Amino acid sequence: MSRPPLLVTGGAGYIGSHTVQHLLSLGESIVVLDNLVYGHLDALPHDRITFVQGDLNDAALLDQVFTQHQPEAVLHFAAYCYVGESVEDPLKYYRNNVAGPLTLLDAMQKHACKRFIFSSTCATYGNPVFMPMDESHPQNPVNPYGASKLMLERVLRDCETAFGLQSVFLRYFNASGCDLDGHIGEDHDPETHLIPRILMAIRGDIDAITVFGTDYATPDGTCIRDYIHVNDLAAAHALALTHLRNGGESTAVNLGTGRGFSVKEIIATAEKVTGKTVPVSYGPRRAGDPPELICNPAKAKAVLGWEAQHKDPHAHIQSAWNWMCQPHRGHYAQ
Repeated sequence: MSRPPLLVTGGAGYIGSHTVQHLLSLGESIVVLDNLVYGHLDALPHDRITFVQGDLNDAALLDQVFTQHQPEAVLHFAAYCYVGESVEDPLKYYRNNVAGPLTLLDAMQKHACKRFIFSSTCATYGNPVFMPMDESHPQNPVNPYGASKLMLERVLRDCETAFGLQSVFLRYFNASGCDLDGHIGEDHDPETHLIPRILMAIRGDIDAITVFGTDYATPDGTCIRDYIHVNDLAAAHALALTHLRNGGESTAVNLGTGRGFSVKEIIATAEKVTGKTVPVSYGPRRAGDPPELICNPAKAKAVLGWEAQHKDPHAHIQSAWNWMCQPHRGHYAQ
């Protein structure tokens, strides 16, 4: 007997679409809800899923979705994620990232759907107090984006107390890379992530990649980050769902490799992958950029049985470059 479907909100986005693809490979039935503000319809295999276009604030639509499909669990990716924009327009972020999910949680409570996998972020920690960062690190976000994610974590904890909702918070470090088969990739507008911008500079889509700050207290003076491949993120969501299905408790889990690479190291790796020189310009530090962010992923392995399979950024950059060079870039290969 087949299980009820999973509801994936924001499933047409970067990480959501990769997770949909992974879940389908495991035999799951999927309903995707996406308003397509940032998502891409072509990132989804429409012959294998049910797609609903709509917004989380539409209570009537959510009631219809839950009534018709009776999903077993929700995997929630529908959030705005531009840090700079969140500082300039905080209400947009609180409205979408906090208020919208409240309507979703109302529907879940009404229809007795009690499993929630939350796409959270290491931005809930704010500036690092110790390194590498584990789940005991103080949560003190320094921008509205991180604050909005932390607020929803608190809401979910309160919902567990109130009506038994079980949740796993997956706090990502720097998501990167693309589907290894080249079907789908990272396609933001605007694009702010380092690796795709480096590749855009190589292709001539932008004039140059700007390195913000070269005087940090790191070996080469540039910021160090922990890059986690999107396929590894997708696998973690499936394992988090298995954890709850097996009776596991609600929990928060960091997702990263435990290894850090500097901006200059990523640029050098991109040059090796592509055989091309990256045009670079240098600028001052950006406010709020910590010198180093590295994950301690031990809990993910202990609780979920998850470990990153792609720890070398060469694989991340190669997969992104492969996708960027595809003629069907931005489209799912049916």
